[in-house]
Amino acid sequence: MIYIEVFTVLLIALAWASTVAHALELPGKLRLDKPTYFAVQHIYYPGFTVAGGIGEVGGIIVTLVLVLATPGGTEPFWLALVALVGMIAMHGVYWVFVHPVNRYWLGGQPIGGLGGRFFGLGVTASDRNPDWTRARDRWEYSHVIRAALTSVSLVALLVSIVLRRCSVS
Repeated sequence: MIYIEVFTVLLIALAWASTVAHALELPGKLRLDKPTYFAVQHIYYPGFTVAGGIGEVGGIIVTLVLVLATPGGTEPFWLALVALVGMIAMHGVYWVFVHPVNRYWLGGQPIGGLGGRFFGLGVTASDRNPDWTRARDRWEYSHVIRAALTSVSLVALLVSIVLRRCSVS
């Protein structure tokens, strides 16, 4: 069980690091003009996409495994469930608020194969040409929400594991 716990912490920490990094950039990025902001947005692919995808999707899967492996009704169970719900909510915020804007930022970038298919998911015509400051604010503040949700998940997971380990010894 300890291997699942450690692997879960690593994956959620990876997702947490990605979301917190975006949130910490917010004050500086809000000062950028349109051309500079667009130039900066292009640096995120593929690094954040790969790290976020592995941390988020992998984190959700292994946290679910951890929830199922934890005795129901116990404090560690409920905390692990909070971690899972936080991860699912954080991932949901991505698909509802961030993903549609990502395609806008990546306009004109040569992205083929898997990346092209991924960033094309769920994009509508209205997502392709929004007001840039509204798109920026939507993207930036959504990442702050994602960072908060991932922080809750990481803390709940860590406390769950500590309580579980204390009750085992």
